[in-house]
Amino acid sequence: MPGELHLNPELSLIEWVSLPPGERTRRSGYRLQGGRDKLEDVASQVLVGTAGFSYKDWEGIVYPAGLKKKQHPVQFLARYFDCCEINTSFYGHIRPKTAKEWCDLVAEVNPNFQFTAKLFRSFTHAPGASLQPTSATKLNPVEEDETKAKEGLDEIAKEKRLGALLIQFPISFKNTDENRDYLEKLIKRFREYPLVVEVRHATWDSAEILAQLAAQRVAFCNIDQPQLGGAVAATEYSTAPVAYVRLHGRNYKEWFQSDNRNDRYNYLYTPQQLEPWKEKIERLGAKAEKTFAITNNHYKGKAAVNALELKGMLSRKKVKAPDTLMQHYPELKDFAEED
Repeated sequence: MPGELHLNPELSLIEWVSLPPGERTRRSGYRLQGGRDKLEDVASQVLVGTAGFSYKDWEGIVYPAGLKKKQHPVQFLARYFDCCEINTSFYGHIRPKTAKEWCDLVAEVNPNFQFTAKLFRSFTHAPGASLQPTSATKLNPVEEDETKAKEGLDEIAKEKRLGALLIQFPISFKNTDENRDYLEKLIKRFREYPLVVEVRHATWDSAEILAQLAAQRVAFCNIDQPQLGGAVAATEYSTAPVAYVRLHGRNYKEWFQSDNRNDRYNYLYTPQQLEPWKEKIERLGAKAEKTFAITNNHYKGKAAVNALELKGMLSRKKVKAPDTLMQHYPELKDFAEED
């Protein structure tokens, strides 16, 4: 059965996840049955997109000025990308009517388009998380939050466009007994969706955690972020039928100290910096049924630039790009052409 997880009887699961990626492949350990070898097959199962689809500083850069009067931004983006991570679901619940509208809009221009969504913040971030650490003792989402969150997610899932639900914790959420217990319970509460867990502190990068996630078929989110304050280093883990990558940028100066929360995402990757991630994504794509590559460096459309560059690298051909974005970032011409 495609996507079923099989374990080499010569290796324990913990032993397998401890191996380097290349060694895992050679030892034929815990991996997805029916893994793809051909690069074109891998590329077809990798969905590249941005975190969020509507930012004020995108107007006139990603989108033509005045676009919102003519077309919804999510429909515009669906012409160029394979997926989009819904960011607003972190700040407020998605209304079912809105979810259905988004699905209908993308279906008109890209039948294969998928959404992923961030789980509502009451489940993952302590109140005032920027001022106090997040831990299980400070997380107490109400029952209504679960009901409201699922109403919107269910609508997207019903349309067969929900690729994954991202459970994203801040770096202050460390690997402790109580936090592991909380995560275990949270996974059970949202078990009906394809789940991805993003933990940013290095204490979570352990064979035991990976083995537990693999047993639950929950994806470990592979992230790129500034290496500050005990941050987890870049990883390449495939623990579920879905694999997930998020690129946050490397704005060391503004990551923890900035006047505006958007400052930390003011970072443009160079093609040379993206190349290692392209290779990681290809290897993940060969093991998973579906792989999402999400750029979160959204300031002034930089996420769209890097997502298109990644898409071009993976497809090994030029991709279509919005005219306005090409004009603001002429370096895109090496990977894309105006639509």
